[in-house]
Amino acid sequence: MREDYVSCLSSKGFHRMHYVEWGDPDAERVAICVHGLTRNCRDFDFLAQALVPDIRVVCPDVVGRGKSDWLVAKEDYGYPQYCADMTALIARVTAAPLTGIVRRLAHWMRRAAGKGKRIYWVGTSMGGLIGMLLASRPNSPIAKLVLNDVGTVLPKAALERIGTYVGKDPRYKTLKELEAYVRAVSAPFGPLTDEQWHHLTLHNAKQHEDGAWGMCYDPEIGAPFRKGPLVDVDMWSYWDTIACPTLILRGAQSDLLLKDNALAMTQRGPKPKLVEFEGVGHAPMLMAEDQIKVVREFLLAN
Repeated sequence: MREDYVSCLSSKGFHRMHYVEWGDPDAERVAICVHGLTRNCRDFDFLAQALVPDIRVVCPDVVGRGKSDWLVAKEDYGYPQYCADMTALIARVTAAPLTGIVRRLAHWMRRAAGKGKRIYWVGTSMGGLIGMLLASRPNSPIAKLVLNDVGTVLPKAALERIGTYVGKDPRYKTLKELEAYVRAVSAPFGPLTDEQWHHLTLHNAKQHEDGAWGMCYDPEIGAPFRKGPLVDVDMWSYWDTIACPTLILRGAQSDLLLKDNALAMTQRGPKPKLVEFEGVGHAPMLMAEDQIKVVREFLLAN
């Protein structure tokens, strides 16, 4: 695993977006995996290890999360900024290698032959919405899209549930107590192992100067949930313009991607395949073997 940063522009200046990656930097296929609202890039460690060496995997910390900078203008936390940041990341990962004349020549020869890098997008919840927005734009570079438990209608009830914890700044005396909080708030993730719960907690934890443990994100990412009464959000106009091959994953007990909505999505736009996982709500964490297998087979298929 390698770590790096890409500079992105917001209304108050530049900020750095952190990302981790696995695999060959020259690989033709690049999977960009983007996490959910309060999560971070390390959610995809298990999936990434299953995709390499066939696919280069790049996982960013969306601004305000993980090791990425916090925005100065808190009102910029939203999809226009997130999409702009991801555009900068796509430019970075599709650029010619900076070292080695042979590698640079091979890169440009592949591009000249119409064999440039293919961008595959795997997005959980918020990460899926970012992918949907990018894939819906004319001349989008996204060649394949995986939406993990998010769709064209975001129900008010689910948004209200998320609003009860997003942006909160809980503090605990020990990492063990923080893990208990994560397990409680994230119970819809489904039956994870103790190792997986610890992984999710450890990489989303921040120890403060007084020794207390909290979450590794800017509490102000929750600002949009406080702007006014929450309502259903309709994304159909974006969905109907997507043309790339698409896969929808759904937790069978999800309250964010309702079953009727998921089925309706299979009949419009890219008309994707829908795969559901029993015993899981919002959202499948792509750590279990059956979940990883579905994503891997879709991305590797011609």
